[in-house]
Amino acid sequence: MPFVRVRQGIGFNKTPAEYGAFPTDPYSHTPGHGGARQPGMTGQVKEEILSRFGELGLRVADGQVRFEPGLLRACEFTSGARQFRFVDVDGQWRTIGVPVSGLAFTWCQVPVVYRLRDGLPALTITWKDGSTQVLPALSLPAEPSSELFRRSGQVRQISVEFPAQALLGS
Repeated sequence: MPFVRVRQGIGFNKTPAEYGAFPTDPYSHTPGHGGARQPGMTGQVKEEILSRFGELGLRVADGQVRFEPGLLRACEFTSGARQFRFVDVDGQWRTIGVPVSGLAFTWCQVPVVYRLRDGLPALTITWKDGSTQVLPALSLPAEPSSELFRRSGQVRQISVEFPAQALLGS
């Protein structure tokens, strides 16, 4: 798989000795004798963040979020239940469960939980009032997408379920 081979040859997949530096150092000009002189992310770190969101399948078109996880591999999903700790849109630390065959990340400070399962894909939105909305497609309509982008706190979690056949190499 060409994508996987290319990904293995850059950035965080290399040791500092191979790379000649720390590939995920968040500062672009840090002399060995002192602290950070120019805060900010190097181009490499920014590229890693952007490419990882691409691998996670996050797409935006016409104001709607789509989830297309076709560049993820099965080995990236948990083999057992785990906990995921994150800072929510209110600036509070939260912990949620990640199920077996799951993967979690945040986007716009909203947790997104992917889970592999048999059957048709589905997306569940958990709203601020605790109610849920199940959608039969892996796309958020414009209104919840807008709430997500605005970090309004109305969308509290997004759960995305799809078959393993959707993954790279399946």
